[in-house]
Amino acid sequence: MRERRLGIAAALLAASVLASAAQVELKRDDAKHQLAVLADGKVALVYNFEPESFLPYFYPLNSPSGKELTVKLVAKEFPHHRTFWFADTVQLEGEKGAASFYNAYYSFKDGKGPRIRHAKSTAEKAEGNAATLGMELLWELAADKPVLREVRDARFLALENGEWFLDIRFTVTAEWGDVHFRSDAAHYAWPYIRIHPQFSVRDGGGVLVNSEGGLKQAGTHGKVATWCDYTNTIEGKTEGLAFFSHAENEHPHTWLTRDYGTFGPRRADPKNGKPFTLKKGESLTMRVGVLVHNGDAKEGKVAERYEDYVKGKLSLLPERAQARP
Repeated sequence: MRERRLGIAAALLAASVLASAAQVELKRDDAKHQLAVLADGKVALVYNFEPESFLPYFYPLNSPSGKELTVKLVAKEFPHHRTFWFADTVQLEGEKGAASFYNAYYSFKDGKGPRIRHAKSTAEKAEGNAATLGMELLWELAADKPVLREVRDARFLALENGEWFLDIRFTVTAEWGDVHFRSDAAHYAWPYIRIHPQFSVRDGGGVLVNSEGGLKQAGTHGKVATWCDYTNTIEGKTEGLAFFSHAENEHPHTWLTRDYGTFGPRRADPKNGKPFTLKKGESLTMRVGVLVHNGDAKEGKVAERYEDYVKGKLSLLPERAQARP
């Protein structure tokens, strides 16, 4: 009888959790070249893949209360930033000079020049409080000259009280020859997020903290960490975005951070802002998590959720070892 009561209680608890979980749906708009992820009818984030853009990106990323956590374009300052994006500076063997896909905003004009192009979607499925996304992209010097093939695998999970989590893996493969990475040691991250000014330290009075307790750019830029978190209190509500570096990445590694709002993980030495070569057929992977949460880093249990992520409790993608050259 006792076992039966426990079984009934467990079933009721499971039903309660399922009922309280936000329902996720995907809305694709091919005219606008967008794929939106919604939780209980509210937009959490949108994948943008306009053919005239110099690279695909995610915008917006919205807080639990619906505020924009990221900014798409800062017209007078770093107009090449694109909210949540992935790029680098590389040189294909046999080509003269390196192509900066990070700065392709300035060089991709009238459909010509280096750019990262969305080639196709490989997965789009929403079920319950989760969604699976997949994209294939091509890093191209020109329309007929690809440099890298990129595959993105992602899982979105709606949490309680408007919070959500994105687990995403970026993999680039040198299919057309050796690729030499020429990352700028001062500027690159893999990938980047550009926080909205209303959440930034410089413009909004926000708080930037890392896993080691470092604060602001002075205490987090170039420092070893496993996560960084940006939060602020706006109209009486505190919310934030935490950026996780999964344990399958090479550790320890440092981070790029800026008080004005850009931040992201870097690669571990000796590939951290130093020239290296990805041989033809080899791949390089970076896996990150994005946690959008209520409260500050402590109230949002960012440290605990990072541990859940790396231990598989919040992990949504199949585990695999990183392919390293």
